[in-house]
Amino acid sequence: MNRFVLIGLCAWLSISFLTAQKTFPVNGAIDPKEGFYAFTHATIYQRYDKKLEDATLIIRKGRVVSAGQGLIIPKGAVVIDLKGKFIYPGLIEPYGTYGITEVKIDPANRRNQEARKGAYAWNDALKTDFNAYESFVYDGASAEEWRALGFGAIVSHRQDGISRGTSALLSLGDGPEQELILKEKAAHQLSFSKGTSAYPYPSSLMGVIALLRQTYLDGQWYAKTGRKEETNLSLEAWNHALLLPQIFETNNKMDATRAMKIAKEMGAQYIVKTGGDEYQWLESFKNAKSSLIVPVNFPAAYDLSDPVDAEQVSIQDLKHWELAPYNPGRIANAGITFALTSAQLKSKKEFLAQIRLAIEKGLPEEKALQAITWNPAVFVKAEDQLGSLETGKWANFIITSKTLFNAEVVLYQNWIQGKRYILKDLEEVDLNGNYSLKIGDKTMQLVVKGEAGKYKMNVKQDTLSADVKFSIQKQQLVLSFTGFDSTKYNLSGIAERNWTGRGKNQAGQWFDWRADWQSAADTKADTAKAEKKPEINNPGAVWAPFQAYGFEKRPVQETVLFKNATIWTNEAEGVLTNADLLIEAGKIKAVGKNLQAGNARVVDASNKYLTCGIIDEHSHIAISRGVNEGTQVSAAEVRIGDVIDSEDINIYRQLAGGVVASQLLHGSSNPIGGQSAIIKLRWGLEPEQMKIEGAPGFIKFALGENVKQSFYNVGGGRFPQTRMGVEQVYEDYFQQAEAYKKIALSGAVYRRDLDIETIAEILDKKRFITCHSYVQSEINMLMKVAERHNFRINTFTHILEGYKVADKLKNHGAGASTFADWWAYKMEVYEAIPYNAAILQKQGVVTCINSDDAEMARRLNQEAAKTMKYGGVTEAEAWKMVTLNPAKLLHLDQKMGSIKVGKDADIVMWNANPLSVYASADQTWVDGVLLFERSSEEKLHEELNKERARLVTLSQKDKGDAGAKQRPGRKQQLLYHCDTILEEY
Repeated sequence: MNRFVLIGLCAWLSISFLTAQKTFPVNGAIDPKEGFYAFTHATIYQRYDKKLEDATLIIRKGRVVSAGQGLIIPKGAVVIDLKGKFIYPGLIEPYGTYGITEVKIDPANRRNQEARKGAYAWNDALKTDFNAYESFVYDGASAEEWRALGFGAIVSHRQDGISRGTSALLSLGDGPEQELILKEKAAHQLSFSKGTSAYPYPSSLMGVIALLRQTYLDGQWYAKTGRKEETNLSLEAWNHALLLPQIFETNNKMDATRAMKIAKEMGAQYIVKTGGDEYQWLESFKNAKSSLIVPVNFPAAYDLSDPVDAEQVSIQDLKHWELAPYNPGRIANAGITFALTSAQLKSKKEFLAQIRLAIEKGLPEEKALQAITWNPAVFVKAEDQLGSLETGKWANFIITSKTLFNAEVVLYQNWIQGKRYILKDLEEVDLNGNYSLKIGDKTMQLVVKGEAGKYKMNVKQDTLSADVKFSIQKQQLVLSFTGFDSTKYNLSGIAERNWTGRGKNQAGQWFDWRADWQSAADTKADTAKAEKKPEINNPGAVWAPFQAYGFEKRPVQETVLFKNATIWTNEAEGVLTNADLLIEAGKIKAVGKNLQAGNARVVDASNKYLTCGIIDEHSHIAISRGVNEGTQVSAAEVRIGDVIDSEDINIYRQLAGGVVASQLLHGSSNPIGGQSAIIKLRWGLEPEQMKIEGAPGFIKFALGENVKQSFYNVGGGRFPQTRMGVEQVYEDYFQQAEAYKKIALSGAVYRRDLDIETIAEILDKKRFITCHSYVQSEINMLMKVAERHNFRINTFTHILEGYKVADKLKNHGAGASTFADWWAYKMEVYEAIPYNAAILQKQGVVTCINSDDAEMARRLNQEAAKTMKYGGVTEAEAWKMVTLNPAKLLHLDQKMGSIKVGKDADIVMWNANPLSVYASADQTWVDGVLLFERSSEEKLHEELNKERARLVTLSQKDKGDAGAKQRPGRKQQLLYHCDTILEEY
């Protein structure tokens, strides 16, 4: 160390230590110790990427003075020789709850809670004003548990609510709370969980997202002008919290990407706590450029000894069990910044073992160390205090026997803020060896193998051997075993090179004993066993989607020429026989006879029927965690597009039925429902990629028994509860929207209200209504409301009494989306007739047949055929009811719904007349990509069975932790309908 560095260091020490004063009086003698230490001859990892051999670490008054090679030991420092030992920065837990009281609630009594009183947010799920540091209380037992694992600090918060308030960066040392709070406000914590809010809204995932989106806008309004109109402590705290790092909790890849989408939309940057399945959508996480907090709670192997039980476990769960330990390594290799968390582990003691497993599966050790020291500090902007052993930082470090990720490592000491916590005896003598054990006149051989903290002992005599139970504390040795003459011995002594002490047998007789070291123990077999790497299989492929029938490599667009088919064009050309169809770049290129192939793939379609794909105007598949946000009279602000589940197996099943597109609708629990999502069934792509580009906006309205809550009570008895109340809701909201438009056009600063803003889009004809309906009186009512406000209802769905008002529908300009032959399943359906669709069609109303059901959607071709039986519509008209007509109602008929040059190559090849009960789809193409092929089904099933068998065998080989394995169980999928209500989100 040169003279100038030494002078500067001394100056820093004098200033920093002179100013270190406490506000608490000392009731007794003052301890003047400064905690001045020099740790010499150690291997020091000063930072995750900076390793110092035979180096010295100097600390004083809880801070790092210096670390390096060849340092001059300052006078007065206590020197601790750590030759052969390792020093690492203390571990940091980035996602904990330590020291913060957990809030518990009985979900069954949530509605009986009293909402918080005061000048807070209207919704108790927003707890932004909560600060963890204000509630922190030192927990000695928990702190000791954390320290034993090498942790020195933790980012701690209360896991309650959508906006959970701020977390605190806490020291895991002991002492008064004032000295343990390293950073009062470390981060703003968010989640998709409503928590303990007594308010019914939100009751769905899409409602949570809508509330978040609105809160961002409300915060902006409050900062600009809202403070002049009201005092809102929650929004005040929200705006301050946005200046902090933002940590967002999610539990799976879809939620993680949803959070990252919100961040992008709102100009935020989230640190996303993930669910451990990021490897499945790695490219999306890489492109999002979000930092991650990644759990290491890799699933245990399944107990699949019973072949019947084995069938209960889904293929995706089996594959995730195999691939989850590869997740951290693949994240690291993708260049994504991440930290590792012990959150969700059954026992925190598994943490380092799980990281070692991840290292075996490809996680670089340097990245692992970075993820548990440096990155957690950086995430909460505390790298000036923690994460490395650099001058001026807190003296948080651990002393180990070996490298940290060695399976045999022993943690000796954990230093936190310069205070030592002893975990194992640092000065413990190496006891390995063969000893001559003498007890009275008896001599036996004592064999000791292993290392400090992991010794194994046994006694031998001739060919006999017995295990020895023992404990060692500060060289005090206690042994107990049963001799070969059945005598039980209990020995106590001093553990040095040779051992001596006193003992007692089962008869209570005392005796002297000694154990003399003779030779080194033969550890060759043990070493070979320790060094033997576990068998690492070549893991299975990551399927897209990560589901049965997923692709190892998703098919791409092709140039294809279908030859000699019967083509149903749905255009003026009608049905073409022995005709050809050419698709290229996802579009229909040519239709006619004797087309040339060029470089196209040729498909012999002789005796086959080619049609455009089926479009389901009314579907509830592929929606995550709630189809209804029915807790308020209007949910216009919620968006189905926020919660698309691209891995719903019903997507694949419906492709098998010739369906290529669906409108995913909000349910019918409130008069004004949420915004719909119109998707192509692009199996294997992610949610945002499923949305149809340029599709117009739609919204779900509803009439009738569901809305007035004839069968259930949503939101604690909310309005309306009569049909006339429903009309008043519409009038009120459209009047509010008209007033809102005037304010928005005035140029004044105003609060954006996403609920009313969406209604205003209807008035501006930028968003279209699909309305759940049954009886003629309400159908008439809504058309009159629309006409009073100068717009038209786009579609009445279900509309089972539509035949009574078909002429009025025609004059109004509304379309109809109905069932083929559903009736009498509730009171307002008693007058439904199966001739409804035909009557509407003949009156000139654009009419389609919808499913509203995951199973029925697979047979919409047969549903369309029923209109030929009931009403005598032509074959062409029937087919249009599930293709061109829904395309017209969705304003997508320029792109879809018929076979015409320039339209999307959404093509189905049928083995028979598509309206026949014997017809099945042989191939389904979406955007020129073959996503379903019936002839490949048998091969797919074989591959699925082969992969399952491989994983079952692999799982059976896995011994697990102490034999602990998961019990198999089948997960039941919830299929949504219009009236599906989730009790609580």
